[in-house]
Amino acid sequence: MLQLIEFYSKPCNPCGYYDDRYSHFRYFFIQNCSKAFCQALIERGYRRFGEYFFTPMCADCSECLSIRQRVGGFVLSKSHRRIIAKNTQTTITIARPSLSDEKLQLYNQYHQIMEGKKGWSYKEMCAESYCESFVDGFCDFGYEISYKIAGKLVGVGYFDLLENAISATYFFYDHKFSKLSLGTFNILTQLLIAQDKNLAYFYPGYWIKDHHSVGYKERFTPFEVLKNAPEIFELPIWELYQANTKEI
Repeated sequence: MLQLIEFYSKPCNPCGYYDDRYSHFRYFFIQNCSKAFCQALIERGYRRFGEYFFTPMCADCSECLSIRQRVGGFVLSKSHRRIIAKNTQTTITIARPSLSDEKLQLYNQYHQIMEGKKGWSYKEMCAESYCESFVDGFCDFGYEISYKIAGKLVGVGYFDLLENAISATYFFYDHKFSKLSLGTFNILTQLLIAQDKNLAYFYPGYWIKDHHSVGYKERFTPFEVLKNAPEIFELPIWELYQANTKEI
């Protein structure tokens, strides 16, 4: 039976995207979440990590936007095809989420590098925290993609396969293989899975226009933007994003 606990973060937590701002989140801790309820939350702007679902409720900032790609309208560009061609030696394995020393080591290595590269706050993750973030709560919809080259793990992606969509959860990779554009390759892999399964949408997570960490998500078109902040019993309002629109 589904069990849900609602709570909120402290409004004085540092923002993960802007050094001069604070973040405030609404959380649901959900055990035994159904695929349908997960999709309902994702459609309303929530993201999932483990058994936790969250959405921003920042009083003085609305930069984080929920977006979703229209899978049926997505067409591979020339640059996308080049990235796929670069990864012909990259093997892909899809399985249920699990913990291994290799994944944990790659995760910590990735975040340690990103601390210096993009200023991310780094704290070594333990096995228990890894499970709480990526393994717990996958129920009947959570999956893990392992990317390997010559047997070496070079990237790990997590996603939820829902009733009419795929929702990307997280991705990390080995920076020694940066030339392969593994982050983009991971998104393309999930978009192509969604197309193969005739799903309607792909949810890549929050987008901030021109931001150095999440601005890249606008490169996958066409995409829609969530225009409201609906409660679970209210309908979400999604609108197609137009690149020449001055205000979103």
